[in-house]
Amino acid sequence: MVMAVYRKPMECCRNLLKRGKIKPQASEVLTCHLRQRGNPHWTSYFVKYRSVVDDQRGMSHFNWNVDGVNYHVLRTGCYPYIKYHCTRRPYEDLTVDDTFFRLVKIINLGIPCLAYGLVSIALITCHEEVKTSKGVVFVHFHIKEDHDAQ
Repeated sequence: MVMAVYRKPMECCRNLLKRGKIKPQASEVLTCHLRQRGNPHWTSYFVKYRSVVDDQRGMSHFNWNVDGVNYHVLRTGCYPYIKYHCTRRPYEDLTVDDTFFRLVKIINLGIPCLAYGLVSIALITCHEEVKTSKGVVFVHFHIKEDHDAQ
């Protein structure tokens, strides 16, 4: 009986340690992916919500600078993934675009985003490893990307 009482808290601690795995921020995965690709002209990928800390929540269209190269990033949550589409472009004020995309998502209650995420579970055909300071994270693609595409 004493062992049964002792075992319960130990199991709880082990489960907390497993769940409390240190995850990289989504922004770090974005930066590392673009660097690993050698700052490509464009890329479009998914990352699982459970693989990252979503530090870019609420951002839909924004500039992202990686080693002096600016990207326009379209980002949306499409459960169980976060979708990123990045295009190398000069810096612009994207405040109006970001607000517009956010309003569209609110007006349609996020239903198309959820549908896109659920369909993507079946459409994803390949993945790549992204090395971050917190370990490896897999990014997923509908089709294999041509690394030299412009």
